[in-house]
Amino acid sequence: MIDAIKSYRKLVIMTKTNRLTSLLGIEKPIISGGMVWCSGWRLAAAVSNAGGLGLIGAGSMHPETLLEHIQKCKQATTRPFGVNVPLLYPEMDKMMQIIMDEKVPIVVTSAGNPKTWTGKLHEAGCKVLHVVSSAKFAQKAEAAGVDAIVAEGFEAGGHNGREETTTMCLIPSVVDAVKIPVVAAGGIASGRAIAAAQCLGAEGVQIGTLFALSEESSAHPDFKQACCAAGEGDTALVLKKLAPTRLLKKGFWEQVVAAEDRGASAEEMQALLGKGRAKKGIFEGDLNEGEPEIGQVTAQISSIRSVAEIMQTLSEEYDKVMS
Repeated sequence: MIDAIKSYRKLVIMTKTNRLTSLLGIEKPIISGGMVWCSGWRLAAAVSNAGGLGLIGAGSMHPETLLEHIQKCKQATTRPFGVNVPLLYPEMDKMMQIIMDEKVPIVVTSAGNPKTWTGKLHEAGCKVLHVVSSAKFAQKAEAAGVDAIVAEGFEAGGHNGREETTTMCLIPSVVDAVKIPVVAAGGIASGRAIAAAQCLGAEGVQIGTLFALSEESSAHPDFKQACCAAGEGDTALVLKKLAPTRLLKKGFWEQVVAAEDRGASAEEMQALLGKGRAKKGIFEGDLNEGEPEIGQVTAQISSIRSVAEIMQTLSEEYDKVMS
């Protein structure tokens, strides 16, 4: 048995490609999350240039801003990159038309029905991945024709699924439920975690928090520093009457908890949330009034590093575990 395990580990290290890397045309099975106010062209290009798949986060962009970021990303890398698009956001028709006109090779959709755009994106030559929080929605996405699934556990920062299923439980369930490649997301920030995800059946990982706190991330330095200083238990999943969202326990979080504790209605919570909180917290660095969205794994991150250094460390950690 021990010899068989050693042989398997050697095989994993020697295998340079799998279904996911072949599908996306990348060297390393690592995708950077398309995070609002973090994932601009600089971060996307840096991850792609390091052998992964960088994503531009369209969720915090107007159509003209998205076009600018796509064009700048093309200038900064010759490697594949993609765009993450929350399907329920406004101006979706304009967003998708820009993506197709600019021939972006990969689109990751979330927060909506993948049936709406998958066929059109395929006709334009795009590969399509869809983010889910359950095996049930993974099967629906596969039936809609997507090329791969991103299964995200509720350790992740920002908006989460209502199931509150952890990555460790979610990945095997999704892998067993579909035939297409599965990407693990939520709580992944080390080579050890990548190896664990692969052992659960994932063929790649999507990493958000670690890249949100990189040098190339467009997040405000004060936001990055606060997240790097956070410890275990310093994030919480709140706003469950609206869309469950994981936040750093700072400023605005206290207002949310106070409102939830007194039994505020969904309408009251929406009024409290208002507009622009995420931008204020992440992009402008206002940790008192802003919405600082970040994942649980921020407790394992203590410094701001370049994408190149992060990718190198992930590879070294992974090789150490699997050798």
